[in-house]
Amino acid sequence: MKILVTGGAGFIGSAVVRQAIRDGHEVVNVDALTYAACLANVSAVDTDPAYAFEQADICDAAEMKRIFATHKPDAVMHLAAESHVDRSIDGPQAFIQTNIVGTFTLLQAALAYWDGMGRPEGFRFHHISTDEVYGSLGAEGQFVETTPYDPNSPYSASKAASDHLVRSWGETYGLPYVLTNCSNNYGPYHFPEKLIPVVILNALAGKPVPVYGKGDNVRDWLYVEDHADALLTVLQNGANARTYNIGGENEAQNIEIVRMICALLDELRPTNTPYEEQISFVTDRPGHDLRYAIDPERIRTELGWRPSVTLEQGLRKTVQWYLDNEDWWRALQDRDGVGTRLGKS
Repeated sequence: MKILVTGGAGFIGSAVVRQAIRDGHEVVNVDALTYAACLANVSAVDTDPAYAFEQADICDAAEMKRIFATHKPDAVMHLAAESHVDRSIDGPQAFIQTNIVGTFTLLQAALAYWDGMGRPEGFRFHHISTDEVYGSLGAEGQFVETTPYDPNSPYSASKAASDHLVRSWGETYGLPYVLTNCSNNYGPYHFPEKLIPVVILNALAGKPVPVYGKGDNVRDWLYVEDHADALLTVLQNGANARTYNIGGENEAQNIEIVRMICALLDELRPTNTPYEEQISFVTDRPGHDLRYAIDPERIRTELGWRPSVTLEQGLRKTVQWYLDNEDWWRALQDRDGVGTRLGKS
């Protein structure tokens, strides 16, 4: 199968690219190379004859038309997105442009291509989204595929809009699609603005380790390589016009995650004082959802998929990866917003 992957130089997208090549697929990686993208993320496959790279913005209709015509993909995996909630608070326009206008532009290009090819039955548009579109949970319950949408940030609202666009292109124009909503990802190549890489790198630098509010916000943590495997499973075996929620089955409070990372660093990179002493509680961000949790029954029962990496295993692998790949993250330290507090509006 030849798969067009948008955002394939980003965190989750690059994991999909690497996994797809390992699985024997051809991949066309389309990425605009904005601040969070890094071609080093796909260096393991960039000389593979099954891999091709196109630097292009998904909002550019002419470029999308050209790329479809040139590469003739069998499927699309749409991961290109602005994804950092804090950045969406400070600058929502980029999220509207990329996540909504970009998805619309890509859908139009995919539809025209699919029509022009005679509407082949095997074509599939896979839209990758987030559990944040469902809003916030209390202490009990889990998100299911029929949970009403209730986004609380410009980021999650823009992703909710893109989900609706994909569904409507399927219903109105017949475009074959699947949609997935995932829980919080973590793992290698995670851009250093999200919680887990920030904790690791601030701790190593001897800086305060920031924790929003009391650290009692709960997330379901999904190891990124497990997620890539799940996405390719859905692409190939999921039912048309079906949504699948993908979770890690690993709920934890943010403060628990931070303390687990500090304990791992105490073991793997010990210093004279425990890293936990660097924890600093800071003012919470606006609209911070209390809890996310995924009910993964549909993907487990219909497709036989479940995560293979526990939270303890995944955090150890992640911390070790950052310790072993200092050249990768040091090269990103000067990029816009890295190392500064965003989302205080």
